[in-house]
Amino acid sequence: MIKVLAIGNSFSDDARTYIPQIAAASGIELVFGNLYIGGCSLERHHQNMTEDAVAYSYTKTGAEGREASIREALEEEKWDVVTMQQASHFSGLYETYQPYLTKLSEYVKKYAPQAEQVIHETWAYEITSTHPNFPTYDCDQKKMYLQLRSAYDQAAASLGGVRVIPAGDAMQIARSHPIFDYANGGKSLNRDGFHASWTHGRYLIGLTWVEMLTGADLTDNSFVPVKEDQPELTPTAEEIKVLKECAHKAVEARQYKRI
Repeated sequence: MIKVLAIGNSFSDDARTYIPQIAAASGIELVFGNLYIGGCSLERHHQNMTEDAVAYSYTKTGAEGREASIREALEEEKWDVVTMQQASHFSGLYETYQPYLTKLSEYVKKYAPQAEQVIHETWAYEITSTHPNFPTYDCDQKKMYLQLRSAYDQAAASLGGVRVIPAGDAMQIARSHPIFDYANGGKSLNRDGFHASWTHGRYLIGLTWVEMLTGADLTDNSFVPVKEDQPELTPTAEEIKVLKECAHKAVEARQYKRI
């Protein structure tokens, strides 16, 4: 069994949706905990940490959701992995990461010393996004992606070279495939211009997390994401194959040694 806790926001909530099911289909028992505040930045995580604030919606595989503090969640399980991330709108601005990330890392080390700390790389917005912070990146998806990739790499280096879950890379790789090339008539991997789409986007992110954290070969993984109230959003067999390939390419490009 692997136990993973995300100190995140709506982007980690997107990630968690299908991770346990993908893992289970490959014979991996995985517990996923998510500390959620919409749009939560590292600065706000740091403030909540300092105040021991019961400020998060805390969900965990197999348990009822509740409100919790970061410390409560860290102490509840013997986590194997704890992930951290920046709010998407600050993702490409490294100056917004510090000193909050370093302080948060020290806090995680104090209350979950056994856990591997990992950075979750979020993704760039859709080319037509109306997010109020997209102009920070000149409303340019590629510019946002390049800046956030650089910032997350700096963040990982600042913590001693920790591993990065390349969700942003996977999203950008998939966007270069004709099926998901939104600029040229393909499907968008976003549902509102910035969050992952209900099935395809969330599935892609989930694949990336599972492969990165477990090393599993997901080629023959049988899980297919279905949104019960919108079955028309179920990916086709071809789309599933492409998304698996894109996730694998992203993970394969980033090989880290455990510290």
